This record gives sequence, C-alpha cells and structure tokens, in this order.
Amino acid sequence: MLISIKEAARMTSLSRTAINVARADGRFPAAVPLGDKRIGFVKSEVEEWIAARIAARPANDNSRAQAA
Repeated sequence: MLISIKEAARMTSLSRTAINVARADGRFPAAVPLGDKRIGFVKSEVEEWIAARIAARPANDNSRAQAA
C-alpha cells in the first residue's frame, strides 16, 4: 500500500521537509515516483523505519518515567 508524504509525515511526526532531507541522506525509505511532482511511500517500509527508531533508543531511557 502506498501513502502520501503528508501521511508519512503524520505517521512519523516529522515535517515533509525533514522527510525530504532524510531521504536525500538515505536515512528514510525511498519514495515511489507516481508521476510529475508526485511521490508515495510504501506504508510497510515507513512502519519498519518507525519500529527501527523505537528499537534504537537507549535501553535505559527513563525520560518517560520521569515525565509521569
């Protein structure tokens, strides 16, 4: 399933600009060209990217416990 950059931004809490910068650096899933000036992203790849960010956080991250 393909999603728009707007949906990818919503899912990741990143701006469209931040997604484009990360794409240019190879730090975000590649876009699928859909036509002139239109791209999409494979939803499962964006979900995997999110899961990898969660898995990469420090194991001793107590920031959530401190905020409560």
